[in-house]
Amino acid sequence: MRSPILRRLFLFLAIMGPGIITANVDNDAGGITTYSVAGATYGYKLLWTIIPMTLVLIIVQEICIRMGAVTGKGLADLIRERFGVKVTFYAMAGLLLGNLGNIISEFAGVAASMELFGVSKFISVPLGALFVWWFVLRGTYKFVERIFLVACLFYFSYVASGIIARPDWGVVASNLLVPSFNFSAEYVAILVGVIGTTIAPWQQFYIQSTVVEKGITIKDYGYSKIDNIVGCFMCNFVAMFIIIACAATIHVHGIRIETAKEAALALAPLAGPWASTLFALGLLNASLFSASILPLSTAYFTCEAFGIEAGIDKTWSEAPAFYWLYTILIAIGAGLILIPEISLIKVMFWSQVINGVMLPFVLIFMLILVNNQDLMGEHVNSRVYNIISWLVVAVMIVLTLLMVVTSLI
Repeated sequence: MRSPILRRLFLFLAIMGPGIITANVDNDAGGITTYSVAGATYGYKLLWTIIPMTLVLIIVQEICIRMGAVTGKGLADLIRERFGVKVTFYAMAGLLLGNLGNIISEFAGVAASMELFGVSKFISVPLGALFVWWFVLRGTYKFVERIFLVACLFYFSYVASGIIARPDWGVVASNLLVPSFNFSAEYVAILVGVIGTTIAPWQQFYIQSTVVEKGITIKDYGYSKIDNIVGCFMCNFVAMFIIIACAATIHVHGIRIETAKEAALALAPLAGPWASTLFALGLLNASLFSASILPLSTAYFTCEAFGIEAGIDKTWSEAPAFYWLYTILIAIGAGLILIPEISLIKVMFWSQVINGVMLPFVLIFMLILVNNQDLMGEHVNSRVYNIISWLVVAVMIVLTLLMVVTSLI
């Protein structure tokens, strides 16, 4: 007979997935670039953001996990039922445009990482697109989730890069615990970027959809909370080491970078080829991982919003719109990267602005829904949790407005 501890462990392993996967996808090509630039430009001074970012991510994702477990419905589904088709249509249109820009940037990350190994983007991008399309199309939810969980482990290549860089751990610890402010325009822009990249609108739709598809109910909710906490910790632990790797090498030598690719190149002469290779492999893994999740998330919330069948466990004939949308998004994202004249900076800029504009609306929708007694019953937010949640929303709205303004400037 199994001991209670072993039984709980097996239950957790069965529930594990949505929280860890969703949080780790947050470290996509854009996030890695942001953390790299933060470390290269300001050294360890932005490490203090890691702890509050982790707490915010835990709170926001927990709300969607709880709603999915209680209602058995995705976030887009609930928004349509509560706010109507017109509001849902405009919200989904904005999210679709923002996500398309993000998908393009993920394939740019595939191209950049493979160019570090001498592989042309005309080979790496089509092969990467075919790979992410094939394994989602041919697999069940359980199979796809296992692959995604394995991909999460590869993020620890950044931890290895940070250790190889030999930082001053005393300075790391002090900057992690003591906030450091600088009111220059550049510092504010990078600060907002670092915090803003923690929560994206698509994440909330994806985590709730996967909770529903996995069949997680309120009796499994405790294990899902642990899954979420572990995922959020992993995500920001990796982000911390990306900053450390660049701070201990690139910043110390006064080198300016603008992309994750430049960070990987700069690490080679400063911290050795292994640090550079691990950094590049981390970028490739993150880009492929996110290039799978982002179109999947978009297909989920678009289909859910209009009551169309969706889900990896369904066949193409059962959910044709879901699979066609997933296929089209990958094809557009990968295809545009192969056009020589495309301005990736503009694509990333506008996707960031659109996501920034949409995020406050999504967070407000979430808090209205989770406090609906008819919908959530006894699982509505407590008063204390509401105060914390609305404070988080207010801070995120201010940061989002700052991000949009600094981007436009």
